[in-house]
Amino acid sequence: MSPIDRFILEFDTALRSVVGGAHAHRPTPGSDFGGSSGLDPAERKHTAGLMRVNHVGEVCAQALYQSQKLVARNPQIQEMLDHSGQEEMDHLAWCETRLQELGSHTSYLNPIWYAGSFAIGLAAGLAGDKWSLGFVAETEKQVENHLESHLEKLPKEDERSRAIVDQMRIDEITHGQAAKNAGGVNLPEPIQKIMQAMSKVMTTTAYKI
Repeated sequence: MSPIDRFILEFDTALRSVVGGAHAHRPTPGSDFGGSSGLDPAERKHTAGLMRVNHVGEVCAQALYQSQKLVARNPQIQEMLDHSGQEEMDHLAWCETRLQELGSHTSYLNPIWYAGSFAIGLAAGLAGDKWSLGFVAETEKQVENHLESHLEKLPKEDERSRAIVDQMRIDEITHGQAAKNAGGVNLPEPIQKIMQAMSKVMTTTAYKI
């Protein structure tokens, strides 16, 4: 693939992440379950808020993986990041589809989430592959924790959303382990705390906007 072709592909990924239209390579989990007819208005609104948070998380994931691929020094690491990024694109499409089914919308702040995450991922990548991979591993661990909490918060009747979130959780565990196996190091605790604080701001805002 030529550099121009690669640029077009990555630009298309960025555009789909921000404005919508992501395409999944795997079927949406929970397709055998019903839509949202069994949810009352309050449950539907709450579920949409949680799925919007999850969608924003995947927007940020695309930005992180794209930026870190740009500066990764090892071709094998680039390939690993690319593979994980493709699965994260599935997550993005699943969440977008579920939000449409719930009659809701993705975050209006997606361009800001994407730009900020791209800058952070670029900085992590420039620090070196071991730190970049450590950042991926820590990010995936925190996302896993968020998804586990969402499984507790989602209505029990909403088996469709729960199936999507559970598969996302499984994939995030795999991505984090892959980053560790590739040489990722544990980030200093202060950096972990900063990441948690930034995540809190994102999730609180994305739930509503």
